[in-house]
Amino acid sequence: MRGATHAQWAACAVAVALAATACGGGSDSGGGGGGAAGIVSSSWGDPQNPLEPANTNEVQGGKVLDMLFRGLKRYDAKTGEARDMVAEKIETTDSQNFTVTLKDGWKFSNDEPVTAQSFVDAWNYAADVRNKQNNATFFASIVGYDDVHPASGEPKAKTMSGLVVKDPKTFTVALKSKFSTWPQTLGYQAFSPLPKAFFTDHSGWLNKPVGNGPYTVDSYTKGTGMKLRKWDGYPGQDKAQNGGVDLKVYTDNNTAYTDLISGNLDLVDDVPAQQLKNVKNDLGDRYINQPALIIQTLTFPLYDPQWGKEGMDKVRRGISMAINREEITEQIFRETRTPAKDWTSPALGDKGGFKSTLCGDACKFNPAEAKKLIQEAGGLPGGKMTLTSNVDTGSHRDWMEAVCNSVNNALGEGPVCTVNPIGTFADFRNQQSAFKLTGPFRSGWQADYPLIQNFLQPLYYTGASSNYGKFSSPEFDKLVDEANQESDTAKAVGKFQDAEKVLAEQMPSIPLWYQNGSAGHSERISDVALNQFSVPVYNEIKVS
Repeated sequence: MRGATHAQWAACAVAVALAATACGGGSDSGGGGGGAAGIVSSSWGDPQNPLEPANTNEVQGGKVLDMLFRGLKRYDAKTGEARDMVAEKIETTDSQNFTVTLKDGWKFSNDEPVTAQSFVDAWNYAADVRNKQNNATFFASIVGYDDVHPASGEPKAKTMSGLVVKDPKTFTVALKSKFSTWPQTLGYQAFSPLPKAFFTDHSGWLNKPVGNGPYTVDSYTKGTGMKLRKWDGYPGQDKAQNGGVDLKVYTDNNTAYTDLISGNLDLVDDVPAQQLKNVKNDLGDRYINQPALIIQTLTFPLYDPQWGKEGMDKVRRGISMAINREEITEQIFRETRTPAKDWTSPALGDKGGFKSTLCGDACKFNPAEAKKLIQEAGGLPGGKMTLTSNVDTGSHRDWMEAVCNSVNNALGEGPVCTVNPIGTFADFRNQQSAFKLTGPFRSGWQADYPLIQNFLQPLYYTGASSNYGKFSSPEFDKLVDEANQESDTAKAVGKFQDAEKVLAEQMPSIPLWYQNGSAGHSERISDVALNQFSVPVYNEIKVS
């Protein structure tokens, strides 16, 4: 996840049956062994950025925003369907001009009403280039975006002309072109409303964010954790079924798992690979393992002259063919990963755009062909390469070492592939987003919504804000643009798949594996589930 130049088309939301239930418990101090009733303690990692909805495009911050905010739409945890939340209705006669009407009774936790202005102000702030919001390009389809977010220079306007407040409950949105499924994208947190306090006391708001969701922030200590508490005045139907959630920062998920087993933690939402051999015996039916809209890839820094020069596509393809995905997923991840065969996710379904033949031979283990391709193209840049990832979650050190062993064995030239472990996710993201990496790096992608467009354009379109390898292909961009303009779902999916074929030819990234959502929890909480993005549905958890 997250952050992108988003398309002006999106296929119908795909129903992904990913519900799961189980049980676990908590204390006000964040432990699982007593304390104030009703508090769930859960493992967490520090977000990269302050928790502004339009500035958060990674998983750890997204978990918090999912508890603090409710937008116009919300994605059903079981099916992925985009359902009205704050929106009473979103109407259009031409798929380009929309009228949004809000429900009565919504307010922020500081008692400010949620109005049409709350959305329009938030969206204009997000789009304004001066505010440097990671998710600004989510708003690029709105008329007037280019005036507030020019490619260079100062903005010509402070607000987008395509947003007009009609009355406290109504606003209109004019898009640059037809976008029939635009409403389905509005469950993503970048489209959240913001209270006036966000603008009048921005630094104060950042220290203690105020939203309109079922929880409020009680306290946050960077490097330690965040305490969220149930908001009794929450007006929505999906009220918190517990007294709050204590998110505890871990730099090693093995420690989190140990705390879970010993009764000091209620929920681990990413079971470490080293524990997968034990987890069923340890937890029984309190272990969740289900498909999710997540793919892990290795992205190449094409901004580095050595990796981006002409002919290096052969080397990138060779590296991909040198990776024994089957062996790595079986030995390290057991039943929680599946070797990737395209750049999307099987959870989309065939109609949603998943196609298992798109990567073709490039995603098949063939060490002899791998060595041949790399040698024909002049070898690895400088005769070596380094893989980079954070290692505080996700068993990334294990798989990086396994990938390097696979590459080294295929090439037979000694330890030419080495790993560069970065201690925390935030540090890794800072290096990634600053384009400072000089070798392949992990690029996990958790979908913002269950649409094929979200797996492609945010990551590979020229200038997209999550295009951290700086891949640029006029052919890819053209096909994506055509898909964006297509109102027929099947035709649009086909166009996106044609764009994906460009990725298969040029290999700006290597698909590694599709990732399941995995979690384990204690005996004292029940109704535990992961949504289709593998994020715990915290508000539904009950504490016994």
